[in-house]
Amino acid sequence: MTPDFTTGERHLAQGLRRLVRTSELGIVALAAIVGVVAGLVVIAMNAALQALHELLFRIPTASHLSITEGIAPWLVLLVPALGGLAFGLCVRAFLRTRASPPVDPIEANALHGGRMSLVDSLIVALQTLFSSGVGASVGLEAGYTQAAAGFASWFGRVFHVRRADLRLLVGCGAGAAIGAAFDAPLMGAFYGFELVLGTYAIPAFVPMMTATFTAALTQQWLAPPHHPPLPDLTAPQLSDLPSVLLLGFFCALVGIAVMRGATLVEAGFRRSALPVWLRPAVGGLIVGALALWNPAVLSAGHGAVYHFLAADTGLAMAALLLVAKVTASSVSIGAGFRGGLFFASLLMGVMAGRVYAAGMGLLMPDIVPAHAFYALIGMSALAVAVVGGPMTMTLLALEMTGNLQLTLAVLAAAGTASLVTRRLFGFSFATWRFHLRGENIRGAHDIGWLRELTVATLMRREVPLLDVDTPLMEARHRYPPGATAYLVATAQGRYAGMIPPAALFEPVEGEAPGLRPLLRLADTSLLPTATLREALDLFERTEADALAVTLPDGTVTGVLSEAHAVKRYSDEMGRRLAEVTGETSD
Repeated sequence: MTPDFTTGERHLAQGLRRLVRTSELGIVALAAIVGVVAGLVVIAMNAALQALHELLFRIPTASHLSITEGIAPWLVLLVPALGGLAFGLCVRAFLRTRASPPVDPIEANALHGGRMSLVDSLIVALQTLFSSGVGASVGLEAGYTQAAAGFASWFGRVFHVRRADLRLLVGCGAGAAIGAAFDAPLMGAFYGFELVLGTYAIPAFVPMMTATFTAALTQQWLAPPHHPPLPDLTAPQLSDLPSVLLLGFFCALVGIAVMRGATLVEAGFRRSALPVWLRPAVGGLIVGALALWNPAVLSAGHGAVYHFLAADTGLAMAALLLVAKVTASSVSIGAGFRGGLFFASLLMGVMAGRVYAAGMGLLMPDIVPAHAFYALIGMSALAVAVVGGPMTMTLLALEMTGNLQLTLAVLAAAGTASLVTRRLFGFSFATWRFHLRGENIRGAHDIGWLRELTVATLMRREVPLLDVDTPLMEARHRYPPGATAYLVATAQGRYAGMIPPAALFEPVEGEAPGLRPLLRLADTSLLPTATLREALDLFERTEADALAVTLPDGTVTGVLSEAHAVKRYSDEMGRRLAEVTGETSD
């Protein structure tokens, strides 16, 4: 009986895989499961973070670390420092067992077709949890999205879904985690679209919304969020538009400073004599020293966001808090703590909005700006500058306030911040980190297929070869007109250049010369490992119709024509477009 049962299980699994692969409803059902898992991930990480804060900092039950006064100074100093030391030692031990760094959801969708390691993702989530738990000024969003997207990728690979569907599931996992974290499913869906998929696709709409709503419902049923009430916010007037746009510009500048600051701190640590494992301890000590003045710099500052949206602060206090939070976040990231800047950028944005409103009050005493109004707009605008996703942050404001008119003002500031950041800086924080690593990634758009299509998979291996010492008349005899579109010349078995076939039959004066005067592109060839994109770029620079493919020692191994490379590029682009529009067939 056991063999029959095993066979039946195998047939059932194959049937489920076929259903998910061939049916849109199957992908929707899988997205719903991903949403539930994402909600559970958020609940578990939030509970663990709160437990760490209560254990390590001795704060009252259910209180927020970033707004708790009266924490013992020695705890404020030592917990981040000793926690950083423990983190550094653990990361050093972890890196010894890993050949490559973990892949995050944006990189997975951009370069790897949605493939992520579940084990690596869970490790990153634990690192993020520990970093924020010991007070480092980083957010849990990197852990939420990493773990949820890792589970989504694992589910997709278990069911052998298509590349486009695997990328969609990764986007669903990340978006669902953010939707559950903020109790904002619409915001979570657009986070998935804008930041993890890199595009708005109609076929992706139902799975994405299913994932984010199931995640938010899971959070509401099992651990209902309790947010303090927001202050009354007056509806903006048309006359407020110039100041709103200027606030978006100001937030973009602050966001660029945050990203540059993290990079400069990291570069400073690299130039120092400090070993890598000791840097988080030093960073934690700096964060702890800042927290002696105000605990708002500790951890992500989620509680402080709601507190300072409502609390009145003067210009000096708001400016100092903004500088302190920017410094703490930059030091935490630069020192090597694991985490994101999403939550931290929200608090920075609140303070930037209050600094802006207080500055307006000083410059124009006749105008009494609504500080909470500008704090909320600054929160979304600065998050757009750092994280990206203008619609994501606009919908966050809408789901927090339910005020559509206010949301329109947020959209104007968010659009301004996005435009200014792209023009002056060109990256979000995630893509800036990829740029520093040498990866040319501007977003989660699927460019991995361009790297998977290498010259070795495209080239023609039957190469028409001629030795450069071959007499011209013999070359004409071997390759008459129309026999081949390209010729590759060799010298002592190594690449010597390309010969246009027509050049063999051009009139010559006197004794027929050898082939050496006919050589072209003697110093230009393709490597088999070059990508399609690199090959197309080389064709454009050399204006060649065909290029030889050579090994590093100069041995000719194939030839690639521009026409074939362009055709394959066009075919693949057509396939990707069909995936986006839902016109793929199994």
